[in-house]
Amino acid sequence: MFGLTRYQWLVLFAAWLGWGFDLFDSILFNFVAPNCVPTLLHLQIGSPEAKQATLYWTGILTSLLLVGWAVGGVLFGYIGDRIGRTRTMLLTMLMYALGTAACAFAPNIGVLVACRIVASLGIGGEWAAGASMVAEVMPEKRRVEAGALLYTSAVFGTTLATFLNLQIAGNWFADQPEVSWRYVFLCGLIPAVIAFGVRLFVKEPERWVHAARNSTPPRLSELFSKEYRRLTLSGFLMALIALIAWWTCNAFLPVFATGLAQTEAALHGLDKGATLRLVEDWKFNATMTFNIGGLIGTLLTIPAAKLLGRKPMFAIYFAVAMASIFFTFGAPLAPQMRLYCYFLIGLSVFGVFGAFTYYLPELFPTRLRATGAGFCYNIGRVIAALGPFMVGLFASKVASGAVGVLFWIGLVPLAGLLLMPLVVETRGRALAD
Repeated sequence: MFGLTRYQWLVLFAAWLGWGFDLFDSILFNFVAPNCVPTLLHLQIGSPEAKQATLYWTGILTSLLLVGWAVGGVLFGYIGDRIGRTRTMLLTMLMYALGTAACAFAPNIGVLVACRIVASLGIGGEWAAGASMVAEVMPEKRRVEAGALLYTSAVFGTTLATFLNLQIAGNWFADQPEVSWRYVFLCGLIPAVIAFGVRLFVKEPERWVHAARNSTPPRLSELFSKEYRRLTLSGFLMALIALIAWWTCNAFLPVFATGLAQTEAALHGLDKGATLRLVEDWKFNATMTFNIGGLIGTLLTIPAAKLLGRKPMFAIYFAVAMASIFFTFGAPLAPQMRLYCYFLIGLSVFGVFGAFTYYLPELFPTRLRATGAGFCYNIGRVIAALGPFMVGLFASKVASGAVGVLFWIGLVPLAGLLLMPLVVETRGRALAD
């Protein structure tokens, strides 16, 4: 299929699992936040004080995750060009798996923050190594398809997190919300098993081995040299716009769905147990709607990039993202209809990320590929971290809550459209050595 060898499929599958579990570990907190935060702060789950604290701490912890992700992405991108793609993947996967599982034993918010920071460093570092490895192993004519397929694992990761949270918090421990979140965090250990499989069966790409032997070691400062400055700016700006939109919309999805479900439960006079079950069901439905949209959007980057080019593709996705955000959070919709509008957000805000797994590696030569791709894809998270923090801060203080604040996130993809003249087109280019 696609003219790939068995080993090329193995490399793609290994990177696919690495990135899927990367996203899996990154969003577990967002699912358990409505139970985790009140428990650690000794507040009654579901109370007005708990809701306010959950919004506030979801913003803070998501922002800290993004900062740690940015640091890890830049650091391990550089390390990936020095010690190799496979070793870097192993190290980062172990790091985020152990950091996430340790959250299960947090006695207070401070320890939870520390564990999330450790996990975030590994989460940020894995992407550059995996994306570079896939780009270097795949045939030139199949790089776009392989890159998009690689990112479909994000849907796998978020779907798995959704399913496990529903089973653990919504079924197995539905009557114990004070402890259910700890079992959800323990699922973060799953990627540790996958990491050892990567180390056993995947070797370093020949492109990297040749470059490591015959080229000078990479330097981060090279990204800002005359030769690479415009390429770095193009990759950075596109990733920045996409990151701000994705994280502000996705970080508050479980909280958003929880608020809608609680409103619906109050209208129908449901008791506490029925309300808790409805909350978990709506969190699951909202996330699955977002994921399905994201999967379709990711796969659509293949024909868009190959037929239209990278630059028109980004413009189309940002235009649809702007319209979908304004509609979802601005139109007068019934709670359940607003919930299902997350399909449109997933199609655009989530789907556009299918392009970065091939676009960013295309910008840089082999000796600088993981450093450049890691920098562009991750450093923007420092700025993107302001998004969830500001949404959490304002949503906890204004009467309209998350819905009213998230409406204004539609301005972010609008800014992306205005930046299109700075985008470098890479369609038809061979991967540079």
